[in-house]
Amino acid sequence: MQQYRTVIISDLHLGTPDAKVEQLGHFLKNVRCDKLILNGDILDGWALQRGSKWLPGHTRIVRLILKKMEKQGTRVIYLRGNHDDILERFLPMNFGPLEICDEYIHQTPQGPYLVVHGDGFDSVTTSHQWVARLGAVGYEMLLRVNRLYNRWRAYRGKEYFSLSKQIKARVKSAVSFVGRYEGQLQELARVRECRGIICGHIHTPADKELENRVHYLNSGDWVESLTAILEPQPGKFEVVHYEDYMTRLQLEPMEIRPLHLHQAEPEEPVTAEEVQKLLTK
Repeated sequence: MQQYRTVIISDLHLGTPDAKVEQLGHFLKNVRCDKLILNGDILDGWALQRGSKWLPGHTRIVRLILKKMEKQGTRVIYLRGNHDDILERFLPMNFGPLEICDEYIHQTPQGPYLVVHGDGFDSVTTSHQWVARLGAVGYEMLLRVNRLYNRWRAYRGKEYFSLSKQIKARVKSAVSFVGRYEGQLQELARVRECRGIICGHIHTPADKELENRVHYLNSGDWVESLTAILEPQPGKFEVVHYEDYMTRLQLEPMEIRPLHLHQAEPEEPVTAEEVQKLLTK
């Protein structure tokens, strides 16, 4: 198991059938860190409001994070996203090793990094939330088609393929949107006098130097990209893919399987008593 100063993940979308909980759980079990930053859209409140099911695998992820806090002394920073925006009315909150906030300044020897989910720089999300929610429904429909397509691929003995990821990479308007998004966040980092900015939201992992020496990092997601940001030494960041990380540890990555092949074993949900016991230590 590798030890890191900081691990940053975002866009888990727990509460949806497309959250890659098996791979995420495997990753979390094989990484230790002083600080774990959960950069928004950890729980998908929008999907749950529309009737999406909370599955046993989602509970296991919450328990894994609580266990890291309790057994490994990990400090957890939870930043709200747009899909878990119900947290907005309660921010900021601090419960010992757990801090819930809207943004976070991560200090490094090279200078501070501003950590935000990034939805505030998506013009659709900020100006027309009903359009954003409609877009979320469309995205879920695309993921549903993707699940059906991958059942067929599995039947044919082929590996998992992300249809929505390919569409985003090839459609000109989507590529243009990513460029504008990065530019706006770059400007925010410059105004806030930060060396870099770390975000999520658009499910597109990145590690690049933008204009004015602004270091832009995006942690991707655990629906399609399966990526995280690692900080082994202060100020040294790396975006890693789940499969590459497991190969580095000489472990076999867990295969992404179609939904109907998942074994959903019965499991009790995380109780309020469990959380309260941890936070009052």
